Amino acid sequence: MGDYIAIDWGTTNRRAWHMSAHGISGDVLKDGRGVLSLKADEYPSEIIALRERLGDFPVIAAGMVGSNRGWHEVAYVDAPAGLDDLANAALKLPEQGVVMIPGVALRGAERADVMRGEEVQVLGAIAAGLAPADALFCQPGTHNKWIATTGGRVSDIATAMTGELFALLRGSGILAGMLDGAVADGAAFREGLSRGAGARDLTVALFEVRARVLLDRLAPDDAAAFASGVLIGADVGARDDLAGREVQLLAGGALADLYAAAIDHCGGRATTLDSERAFAAGIHRLWEMTR
Repeated sequence: MGDYIAIDWGTTNRRAWHMSAHGISGDVLKDGRGVLSLKADEYPSEIIALRERLGDFPVIAAGMVGSNRGWHEVAYVDAPAGLDDLANAALKLPEQGVVMIPGVALRGAERADVMRGEEVQVLGAIAAGLAPADALFCQPGTHNKWIATTGGRVSDIATAMTGELFALLRGSGILAGMLDGAVADGAAFREGLSRGAGARDLTVALFEVRARVLLDRLAPDDAAAFASGVLIGADVGARDDLAGREVQLLAGGALADLYAAAIDHCGGRATTLDSERAFAAGIHRLWEMTR
């Protein structure tokens, strides 16, 4: 089994690695060529361009590239799902030398949810020994994912539109122009966490951002941090299973710090994992299983 290219092809961003038979070999490409920037007939030329950059190797791709907004739709596998289920349902395109990995769907009687790409990181983290087989994962981003695993298989999914809501509030509506300040873990963010965690009146709490600024109860420069705290607090605080529980946080940078603070605030313990290492471990195992 020789070298290959692994792609985590998301909605707005794309990451691609040159992989050897033993895992990540060296070159990595990160850009904004997510599925929203491409038409279906543009993917073959994108694959050619990636090979020119990373090497003339076969390709395995996961994420939104397999959605109905991507190149070819690859049907979801149902939870509970493990790496074997993903490999068995992979779509192979022999002419292009490409393998596409499906996502995972939750089709419960009470809730429905889906994901594409995050499952590779979660199952890869378990396969690499970074996380236990029975765990709760948190993957912050535009859409924050809460993923539970049982016996090394994805058993539950809950998606929160936290990041997207913050971006929408920042870009339009009554709060637009008030949320241009920096967002960081500090007094304003922590105050927002306290207001948002467990809140049953989230829309009221969000209007409070404006009211607090107008009434000089919140500095204008702190409005963004407070609003972010409200939203992340509501997201994390909606979990009723965090008390004393370890949460595997698949993220890095400032956003990981904010979620770690929120998880701690709500009684959990965040353990930060390397999301790139987790994805590499998961996609490499899938590459082996689809040969």
